Amino acid sequence: MTLQGSLHSVSTSIPSPSTGVWEIGPVPLRAYALGIIIGALLAIWITEKRFVARGGKPGVVGDIAIWAIPFGIVGARIYHVITDPELYFGEGRSVVDVLYVWQGGLGIWGAVMGGALGAYIACRRYNASYSMLADSLAPGLLVAQAVGRLGNYFNQELFGQPTDLPWALEIDPVNRPTGFEQFATFHPTFLYELLWNLAAAALLIALDRRYSFTAGRAFALYVMLYTAGRFWIELLRIDTANEIGPFRVNVWTSVVVFVLALIYYLRTRRRTRLDEPTPVDGGSSTE
Repeated sequence: MTLQGSLHSVSTSIPSPSTGVWEIGPVPLRAYALGIIIGALLAIWITEKRFVARGGKPGVVGDIAIWAIPFGIVGARIYHVITDPELYFGEGRSVVDVLYVWQGGLGIWGAVMGGALGAYIACRRYNASYSMLADSLAPGLLVAQAVGRLGNYFNQELFGQPTDLPWALEIDPVNRPTGFEQFATFHPTFLYELLWNLAAAALLIALDRRYSFTAGRAFALYVMLYTAGRFWIELLRIDTANEIGPFRVNVWTSVVVFVLALIYYLRTRRRTRLDEPTPVDGGSSTE
């Protein structure tokens, strides 16, 4: 079968949900927000188990999350606004829309940077090891990102190029980008990233058990694994995005962040668990 004109002849495909919002009385329950909440809870649970196993004090991860999550949301929104300013500034736009986070528009790297800042402040406050927390968080963060991608599925957004593959994603006409109205099915990039993130999380846990990463190396490996997947997935997407030269901004970001993480990983490769601060009275010292 060739990709010509409409793809309605596709025999198998992934149907898109009819809605991404459910009304519960006067309160709208959005799949986008629900995915973020469930992902955050899973990340906290996974991080708590790994943090305690490394010698951290039980319950501290939850306390740190209270700081990290709001910082992460603000950071994610700021990154999105900075990289797509035309959506909020200029003629016909309203700056107030910047506040409407529930309508979508969160950048993962802004979330990581904002969350890292909030976590650092909390680690100082609760006398916890920042690098130990980062290494404990790494696989949980991948799981959270995987669950969060379900929001894109329910919103019928951020999909890839037209395709007639058996796992192609059906997109309603109203959600098809300009120039692609005649196509019915597209690459389900949300699914690609979801599966990539879960596989990366499993690999990271296996490698951590084998090599006992410390000094933030597990987190650096998380960054490398995530950006490697994000690079090729981003190349498939057709949603409007700012570009620098031949590539989208997020493609360049993936390359730069991957290189920085690799440099950090190589520079700290000789460190062992002896580099981790020794917990005192069930806690851990501040770095």
